[in-house]
Amino acid sequence: MNQEQLPKTNETEPDWLFEIKPKDNIFRLNLKEIWQYRDLLLLFVKRDVITLYKQTILGPLWYLIQPLFTSVIFTLIFNKVAGIDTGTVPPFLFNLAGITAWNYFSTCLTTTSDTFKANAGIFGKVYFPRLIMPLSVVVSNLIKFGIQLLIFIAFYLYFAASGVPVTPHKSVVLFPVLVIIMGFLGLGFGMIISSMVTKYRDLSFLVGFGVQLLMYLSAVMYPIALIQEKLPDYTWLVQYNPMAHITETARYMLLNDGSFSWFWMGYTLLFTLVVFLLGIAIFNKTEKSFIDTV
Repeated sequence: MNQEQLPKTNETEPDWLFEIKPKDNIFRLNLKEIWQYRDLLLLFVKRDVITLYKQTILGPLWYLIQPLFTSVIFTLIFNKVAGIDTGTVPPFLFNLAGITAWNYFSTCLTTTSDTFKANAGIFGKVYFPRLIMPLSVVVSNLIKFGIQLLIFIAFYLYFAASGVPVTPHKSVVLFPVLVIIMGFLGLGFGMIISSMVTKYRDLSFLVGFGVQLLMYLSAVMYPIALIQEKLPDYTWLVQYNPMAHITETARYMLLNDGSFSWFWMGYTLLFTLVVFLLGIAIFNKTEKSFIDTV
């Protein structure tokens, strides 16, 4: 029997198609790989949007109930009881604008902060770019934010038709940029916290409580000028909070109310960039060994 001699292969040439190894650069986003897994990203987005309320009675209506009821309560407590003046803008619309912006940031932060703990089973069985998971949270919450924004527009049109002098500022065309900043800020903080939760489980209990406290320092139910007038010694607590300027700018764009500062928006943009890069670095470093500690 003649035996054919197999051609010799180059020993230096790898016999595999893909090589999975830890990232050599902790600041690397690897957008090319994320694009290759875009179908998985869309699948996670669909899961977050549909399955979350699949077995509930009201379903997606919860996206609407929460901001509406919160706005009513804020109007009764802070405007009717505490007497916070919102000028020519109806208090309910003032609060709804702040809550709509705040909800997107807070939901991105709280949901992303549980990334490693909530998805440890998936991460331990199959490989995919881990960054897809927090990115899917930001995208799915963007859909929820869009629904809540439509509710705000509906009430905006109602008050405008009722003769209330509310008009958007011309800078409203830059509102999508503001939304992107909110998303990246929530994503950055969420990745930092999710990486720390793998070792310090107590943080998962503190996140919800901390976010609630942060809301009161983010000018959601009052203008920044009120704090500067009533509590000048504590203005710095709000002044250096980037979400306070995002909330104030959102109302300025949507309602032409409040103030806008290029300096503080520049500060907010720089703060967001630093937090996002820090979050990427810590997230990439943690994903190498989180499965041993989670």
